[in-house]
Amino acid sequence: MLIDNISLFLLIVEKGSLAAAAREAGLSPTTVSERLAALEAHYEVVLLNRTTRSISLTEEGRALFEGARTVLSEVEELDSRIRTGATMLSGLIRVSAPEDLGRHVISGAIARFQAEHPLISIDLHLSDGYVDIVGLGIDLAVRFGSISDSSLRVRHVGSRKRILCASSAYVQTHGAPEAPADLKDHNCLLMRFGQNIDNSWTFVKGGVKHVVTVSGNLIANDGALVREWALEGRGIALKSEFDSADDIRDGRLIALLPDFEPPGSPLQILFPPSRAQPRRVRVFADHLTKTIRALH
Repeated sequence: MLIDNISLFLLIVEKGSLAAAAREAGLSPTTVSERLAALEAHYEVVLLNRTTRSISLTEEGRALFEGARTVLSEVEELDSRIRTGATMLSGLIRVSAPEDLGRHVISGAIARFQAEHPLISIDLHLSDGYVDIVGLGIDLAVRFGSISDSSLRVRHVGSRKRILCASSAYVQTHGAPEAPADLKDHNCLLMRFGQNIDNSWTFVKGGVKHVVTVSGNLIANDGALVREWALEGRGIALKSEFDSADDIRDGRLIALLPDFEPPGSPLQILFPPSRAQPRRVRVFADHLTKTIRALH
């Protein structure tokens, strides 16, 4: 019963309320409240601060939340190994990835992994913005760029090339830049990452770095939407090779400033700061690593 109550506690935190957890678990709100009270009585601490509109973790609640997921994953994996055999992988893996990489690379990697391990379920969360992987219960996340959260465990798997591009309609109307500094006279399509706007674009030619601050009338935190704006001829975009290579090959977009190459952005797999990962997560991370490195 203790394990079940801990699992319900995690569900309450993930869903943000006792009522939402009750709906998800198919229980009455009264039952959820009683089981939470039993868990708090077991530890003799308050785990959640509750008001009529919200809940928040106490210090003890946060410690239980951060540690319990690992314990429950290990219990689930042990149960799976006993039931299905040590060589079988089963269970849910929660994955977070950028939208372009998720659609063009991760989705195919998942299909191949599930073909080999049919008892695995994948919950894929696509987002180009900041994601709280601990708060959302993410098992692993694939992310570009530098990582500011030093508590996360990081596996470096490669880098991403970025390509400056625009539609032929935009180039015919506004011309093509001949040097990075010319971008100041163009409408640039910008990405937002959390509170930060990616408006400082860097290019390298002959070992010399050129940094230009760009601007434009369209900003989004969705890479797919920025791509659509570029295809519609609404401006110049600096896009991942994963998201622009097909459009450039098929003539929908034109690569600009070919002599000035944007530096590659590091690509990492991130793991929450828990003591151990379930075997299914470790094996899937190895599969993703091989898939991504094979692209270069």
